[in-house]
Amino acid sequence: MAVIQTTGLSKRYKDKWAVDHLDLRVEQGDIYGFIGQNGAGKSTTLKLLCGLAQPTQGEGLIFDRPVHDTVARRRVGALIEQPGLYPDLSGRENLRLYATLLGLDSPEKQVEEILRTVGLSAGEKKPVKHYSMGMKQRLGVGMALLGGPDLLLLDEPINGLDPEGIREMRELLLRLNRERGLTLLISSHILGELSKIATRYGIIQQGKMVEQITAAELEQKCTDYLHLRANQPQKAAALLEKEFCLLRWEMRPEGEIRIYETVDAKAVGQVLTQAGIAVEEMGLHRQDLESYFLERMGGADHV
Repeated sequence: MAVIQTTGLSKRYKDKWAVDHLDLRVEQGDIYGFIGQNGAGKSTTLKLLCGLAQPTQGEGLIFDRPVHDTVARRRVGALIEQPGLYPDLSGRENLRLYATLLGLDSPEKQVEEILRTVGLSAGEKKPVKHYSMGMKQRLGVGMALLGGPDLLLLDEPINGLDPEGIREMRELLLRLNRERGLTLLISSHILGELSKIATRYGIIQQGKMVEQITAAELEQKCTDYLHLRANQPQKAAALLEKEFCLLRWEMRPEGEIRIYETVDAKAVGQVLTQAGIAVEEMGLHRQDLESYFLERMGGADHV
């Protein structure tokens, strides 16, 4: 079941398309990693999905209902950019105030449960201005949990956190997904961390969807390979294909050869050297989410 489905979703500011005919699909139970460089349109997309911005064109559906549908909105919790917190109030007081604004009846039990869930029960009386960045972000997630949503939209929830804060946030998000069955749409620049929790990814560039891919599909694509460069790449490729009976290999731009099969690198070097082909560079490589993302974006200059 699609929890989020957008068709041609677009937002234009003057002469710039911040979101450009975006087709995005998030399945129930997903931890959807939303990836893109600064200015790619991630935050604007999340604002469109939670009703904080109006689309110029296209539509977005939440649980098969329009974004502004009252029933759909009750099922969505969001943390867009920085959480709006009152610094002189405690975490509990911030949650109580926000619960009142939401019109929740008798929220005290829910506030207590959320404080435990996000790990802030011990410091419930401390003013938020004395919280660490990680504590503030976890409180922001807690505020998004008020009302018992089925979907969380989180914009850069681990941005600016130290390693301990990142670990705590990662464990919290996994727990919400596994124990409560929440669907999560998370934008993040910290790709290594995102790869530890995401079940599906969407890559966006200049407001357009580049690719949507599951974690399983990404794992299949990010295989080990031997990469090499030689002074006669075409001759080297033909020789290696014949010598090692290669079926899975490719010639990349600028003459790079990638071999996706298990071969002895030393033997490869010897075959090429005996044929008078100079090996300029050779090594084993594993493509992870970051390198795959950079490749899909067209290289590091785009990040």
